[in-house]
Amino acid sequence: MSNETPIGPSRDPTRAYVLVPWLKSAEHEARKTGRAIRTQEARLDEAVGLAAAIHLNIVGTSVVQLSEVRPATLIGQGKVDELKGLFEELSVELVIVDGHLSPVQQRNLEKEWNLKILDRTGLILEIFGERANTREGSLQVELAHLNYQKSRLVRSWTHLERQRGGFGFLGGPGETQIESDRRVIQERIAKIEKQLEGVKRTRELHRKTRREVPYPIVALVGYTNAGKSTLFNRLTQADVFAENLLFATLDPTMRAVTLPTGRKIILSDTVGFISDLPTHLVAAFRATLEEVLEAEIVLHVRDAAHEESDIQKSDVEGVLKSLGLIGEKVKGSPRPLIEVLNKIDSLDAAHHDAIVNTASRESMTVATSALTGEGVEALLALIDAHVTYKGFPLTIALRADEGEAYAWLHENGQVRNRETAEDGSVTLDIVLPDAEIGRLEKRFPALAARLDLPERATE
Repeated sequence: MSNETPIGPSRDPTRAYVLVPWLKSAEHEARKTGRAIRTQEARLDEAVGLAAAIHLNIVGTSVVQLSEVRPATLIGQGKVDELKGLFEELSVELVIVDGHLSPVQQRNLEKEWNLKILDRTGLILEIFGERANTREGSLQVELAHLNYQKSRLVRSWTHLERQRGGFGFLGGPGETQIESDRRVIQERIAKIEKQLEGVKRTRELHRKTRREVPYPIVALVGYTNAGKSTLFNRLTQADVFAENLLFATLDPTMRAVTLPTGRKIILSDTVGFISDLPTHLVAAFRATLEEVLEAEIVLHVRDAAHEESDIQKSDVEGVLKSLGLIGEKVKGSPRPLIEVLNKIDSLDAAHHDAIVNTASRESMTVATSALTGEGVEALLALIDAHVTYKGFPLTIALRADEGEAYAWLHENGQVRNRETAEDGSVTLDIVLPDAEIGRLEKRFPALAARLDLPERATE
């Protein structure tokens, strides 16, 4: 069965058609074993969303039922011929196949249809290429594409050249065009890997600086388009790129957040996870997830309004397990993982209340709407309750005329309790980072003299 759905034309120059192969035997096996499997409609919606992420003009879609995989063309010859006529009728320029194509299958289908074809891996690489904003992100994209292209040894097509002026492997003519010669590709891979080592060393220096602050890192993870960047913006009052697009975030972004008790954390936004992501892509983009490995707490943001939220959860947990983030201990204790059921504003009243009630019964679950702010205060309080802070605990009595010291302590320490007397004096229970104790002594020597400071700060 094939569900063709022609879609109206657009002014976008690249006319694309999305094709979802559906293997009947895999569906049958999933039912027999009780394993969850995505519906045809959900697979198609996600594939269209991936294509929309690079602003293609989707002129049609199909779900093609397969009784078996054909080694030469993936789908049967009769369907190949039928689709060729449809593509000609719709003036298709690019076919997106939501699955893995072997180099032979891709070349044969391109010859049959006389069109450029991108499989799921190629499409994700296109998206990453458009989303990469940092030098490291761009290098990771090119490295992943070269490893993908190495087995194919064909020149990259330039079908998106008119839209984006050519990026990296999409390139176009001249020096940016990836050569089909394996030796040239391998030399470029070696050069990029060397450059990435330098970038990683720089990132390690940055992480070392943050450790000395030291504020705990809390990382946002989740399936792509779960609302992580919107939640990040809500929590940090930042303006990170956040749209209703798959893979809206590629490069990791970090900002400081003040918790309800006044303690500070560093919040990290990361690239979204997705199902069926090839192993070499996960490895190539591991650097973008390095901040998660440093995290003391992981926030798993889920789209509670998505019909396959549970399946997406399994996909994300699979990646977290492969990275050693589930079950691993941090500072001798299990790493806390908070589940954030996001987008509850998209639910009807009954489902909204059910999700909120379910979350309220779970100690490590919060229901939120990053868009409206609902549940965000509860999320911050839960983070506050589980984050640990490395520093020196002090009880500091401040006179009413020591307002400057009071402000400095609030800015640089983590105030756990405050008591104000009738005469205006204030007593603070505070955790002061080790690195700040020396600064306290230099800036407020009279106050420091009254305190029982650790010996290492006065050496």
